[in-house]
Amino acid sequence: MSASTAATVLEFVTGRRAAMLDLIRNLVEAESPSAHPETHDEVRRVLRLALAGVGYDSRETGHSQVPRHVFAVPADRPKGRPSQLLLGHYDTVWPVGTLEQRPFAVDGNVVHGPGSFDMKGGLAQIVLALGAIRELGLETPVTPIVFVNADEEIGSRTSTRYIRWLAQHANRALVMEPALGDRGDIKTERKGIGRFTVTVHGKAAHAGLDPESGASAILELSHVIQNLFALNDVERGITVNVGTIDGGIQPNVIAPHSKAVVDVRVPSVAAGEEIERTIHGLQPTSPDVRLHIEGSIGRPSMESTPRNRALWMVARQAGTALGFELHETRAGGGSDGNTTSQFTATLDGLGPVGDGAHAAHEHLLVDKTLERAALITMLLIAPPMEQ
Repeated sequence: MSASTAATVLEFVTGRRAAMLDLIRNLVEAESPSAHPETHDEVRRVLRLALAGVGYDSRETGHSQVPRHVFAVPADRPKGRPSQLLLGHYDTVWPVGTLEQRPFAVDGNVVHGPGSFDMKGGLAQIVLALGAIRELGLETPVTPIVFVNADEEIGSRTSTRYIRWLAQHANRALVMEPALGDRGDIKTERKGIGRFTVTVHGKAAHAGLDPESGASAILELSHVIQNLFALNDVERGITVNVGTIDGGIQPNVIAPHSKAVVDVRVPSVAAGEEIERTIHGLQPTSPDVRLHIEGSIGRPSMESTPRNRALWMVARQAGTALGFELHETRAGGGSDGNTTSQFTATLDGLGPVGDGAHAAHEHLLVDKTLERAALITMLLIAPPMEQ
């Protein structure tokens, strides 16, 4: 990648510090908790206005009673070119009113505010990168398109089908989730995530007068839990956690029912398929109880595939041209990058550098976040990936 182009991009982007901070402020102050789509009108308005300012036409999916996602393409989109997907989310984990306790604030090089790091700062980076391309007259051999969803923090329940379709038609996907750690590591791998519910149906009886005629669902669940925890394999990177349990009616009744909800993390698609088969194959130890098992690996693993490695190498070269070294990591949490990685070259964790995702000390570093906007710009002007 051209060092002179990189220098021009970096100079332009760092000169837009005030504009980036203004946009992050407007996005953060438009509170947008995942579970309340009725609060999302303002954040979409801010985002769509910012995209229009860099030459993008946008539209919304769905209707007012469901999460509405934003899709944007260049107003003058050239025909016949492949596309690349810029992917983000505008929903946050924070309820409306959080700003009263933790208002948006800029303290030197640090930006504070609920949702600033995860991931409204990343949305500002998208706008800044697209603005740099427009203002500097840079060529994009692969047309950038933008999809920002409203429900990533709750599993992308309504948006995954859109993301899957867009990824199938994209040459690559750049995911604006926050970087990891002080160095701002890029996420080149992510574990797959599964959620399972095991329900045990037993038989009620009086615990004192006729215990032998009952079948305890709680006793059976204790065996199931032991079998589930035995699936943990630290060396392979497989974690199985029974996070919640409930059951029974009252102390003097043999429990007729019980339930456990299980979180599973796996390093590969193959490991996920193996765990799914094992969990769904669990059998009761008592003939008088019945197991009902639901769930699956909802977000498959983002693996170190050849195409993902090739995109990582492009990013490293771009970082070198910009004057900084990039580092990579595997993340235990999932994102929409898990989905796009099944279909196209994917790089995740391209968003802000900072700390405190889902925590009260959430913040981003302005200088590093500007550097990442320059990195995104360089990735957007890179040639198409070989498929």
